[in-house]
Amino acid sequence: MRVAVFSAKAYDRQFLDAANADFGHALDYFDARLDTATGRLAAGYPAVCVFVNDRLDAAALEALAAGGTRAVALRCAGYNNVDLAAAEALGVVVVRVPAYSPEAVAEFTLGLLLALDRNIPRAWNRVRENNFALDGLIGRNLSGRTAGVVGTGRIGALVARMLRLGFGCEVLASDIVQDPDLVAAGVRYVPVEMLLREADLISLHCPLTPDTRHLINAEVIAAARPGVMIVNTSRGALIDTSALIEGLKSRKVGGVALDVYEQEADLFFEDLSSEIIQDDVFQRLLTFPNVLITGHQAFLTEEALGAIAQTTLASLSEIEAGRPATHQVLQAVVKG
Repeated sequence: MRVAVFSAKAYDRQFLDAANADFGHALDYFDARLDTATGRLAAGYPAVCVFVNDRLDAAALEALAAGGTRAVALRCAGYNNVDLAAAEALGVVVVRVPAYSPEAVAEFTLGLLLALDRNIPRAWNRVRENNFALDGLIGRNLSGRTAGVVGTGRIGALVARMLRLGFGCEVLASDIVQDPDLVAAGVRYVPVEMLLREADLISLHCPLTPDTRHLINAEVIAAARPGVMIVNTSRGALIDTSALIEGLKSRKVGGVALDVYEQEADLFFEDLSSEIIQDDVFQRLLTFPNVLITGHQAFLTEEALGAIAQTTLASLSEIEAGRPATHQVLQAVVKG
């Protein structure tokens, strides 16, 4: 199958090409992100392969369908950037990678938390300038603190288990479905409102839906414990960034580690080091000494990239052969 791969970075090409030795698809790579304007590049391609910041709204999907595209392969788990109702109406099959390496994201989440809590980036910057003073670098033990994990799918469950068994935290969890193994390990499931109110640190691992958009908002921050720490490696729009900034300014929020950002589509995955960033909200976040931001790299391990490539190309082979796609995203998923 001919596939137009959008938002293609060097590492995407490396792992997709390696995996494609088992499948034999014709992969053509485009640096551009897919949207209504760039969709014309996919004319004549039965399938496109996209990432988290490609925009597949109704207009973009209509343009793709008009050019002969009948399949969209997301090389990620989330699908909030795709209008599934429009895809269904146009007869465009959408597939995703529901699980690639939960360990990659879970381990990165703990790395962010530790780096934030123990001021590791600030300490490293000081040492590079031969400043070995420890003033302002005091952290807190994770052991004995109350951690809240919102969403206990494969990633969230690993984070909850690491915090409970590895660091000795009291772990509160919230999810529609309870994981009995976590309960057996001492994790306590509570309503999300209680979790957000009682946790010393909050880690977000839920999908972005209309119900979870701005889950962390001004009201939640006002009711949270003083000095609460927040880590988000899931989806940027789970947090109302303006409310977060106010919480940081008032010191109600004690620290934030973000690998995702609500308006990241205009920033992440690009080298903008010589540009003037126009996003004043993002720039304000960077002024806080207790904010740590990375550019959506939690997934970026050899194991995860290999699994993503294998699953994506296998799904395209299923579609090409006329078989039901194992990892098809259905409109019914969104309807609940």
